Amino acid sequence: MENLLDNESVKRVQKIVSKFDSNIKIIILNSSARTAKEAAFSLKCEEGAIVKSLLFKANESFLICLIAGDKKCSLNKLKKLLNKTDTRMANAEEVKKNTGFSIGGVSPVGHIKKLDVLIDKSLNRFKNLFSAAGHPNCVFKTNYNQLIQISNGSEKEITEWEKQNL
Repeated sequence: MENLLDNESVKRVQKIVSKFDSNIKIIILNSSARTAKEAAFSLKCEEGAIVKSLLFKANESFLICLIAGDKKCSLNKLKKLLNKTDTRMANAEEVKKNTGFSIGGVSPVGHIKKLDVLIDKSLNRFKNLFSAAGHPNCVFKTNYNQLIQISNGSEKEITEWEKQNL
């Protein structure tokens, strides 16, 4: 099996997180963290402590929304916040082209294009957060304040509960 720390996408994330805080290490999982549910199972943590990094297209620009694993981004809230009616989830090709990551491994940092980052305030209810690190089997652990700083994100209320949590 390839050493995932040698993967180009993972290296890009590692470089940024190490520069930010040398104590933050990439965690390689034996099982997939492609979805929040899989990641939570692999890490034995709550699904909400998994940071979903979702790319959205708003008119002609792209942005990243960091969302708790047990929530979903509210398109209505996002449209109102951005004041852009033509807002939608990006497709797989747009995700790869703008972030340099494949879906399932999109990190909050290390994008190949400059992207604005919105962080849902609901993430602040967890002591530790786990974010993808460029590959579906790689994550890194931070806390809420570190996530804001490392991603240069803006705190917003942009989510609603997933249907199964109601």
